[in-house]
Amino acid sequence: MERKHASDYDQELLDLYDGYAHGQVDRRGFLSGAAKFAVGGLTAVQLLDNLSPDYALAEQVAKGDERIKTEYLEYASPKGAGTMKAYLARVKETEGKLPGLLVVHENRGLNPYIEDVARRAGMAGFLALAPDALTPLGGYPGNDDDGRALQRKREREEMVEDFIAAAKFLQTHPECSGKVGVVGFCFGGWVSNALAER
Repeated sequence: MERKHASDYDQELLDLYDGYAHGQVDRRGFLSGAAKFAVGGLTAVQLLDNLSPDYALAEQVAKGDERIKTEYLEYASPKGAGTMKAYLARVKETEGKLPGLLVVHENRGLNPYIEDVARRAGMAGFLALAPDALTPLGGYPGNDDDGRALQRKREREEMVEDFIAAAKFLQTHPECSGKVGVVGFCFGGWVSNALAER
């Protein structure tokens, strides 16, 4: 079956999904609201599945791509959660130090999409670091619903401190030029603005 595009769905359903994806509507609320769009044998659960991201389809740089070097590492966050985990990506063949890029995830933790964004940034010539704000709670749980629920348990200011510590870690990394930028998605956009203010 061919995957549908956003233009194939009613805007009201897309708005409802947007609220769900951003934690403003829970799963039950989404399914209840989506029921009126479930026609012709299509269920509300199938609509949710159709609208949810498929990380395998979105991947642009494979995890095992020979051109890139990746690793999971830990860094200190003394004003945040203590010790944080992150995903680091950079090209294998490079001369000199690389500019750093902090990649900040959405409101669900370091999922496969954000790891792919870090690999893409690495391929583009950055030393890309993607921290997982869910580290103190065990890390990204493997699905976005549980990730959103876990992230709601964290204190926002403590998470900001974790990302400040990540930027400092990246800035002083031996492979980094000392220049660091930030890119964020959803919650990560808020973090990017918070870092710019500091």
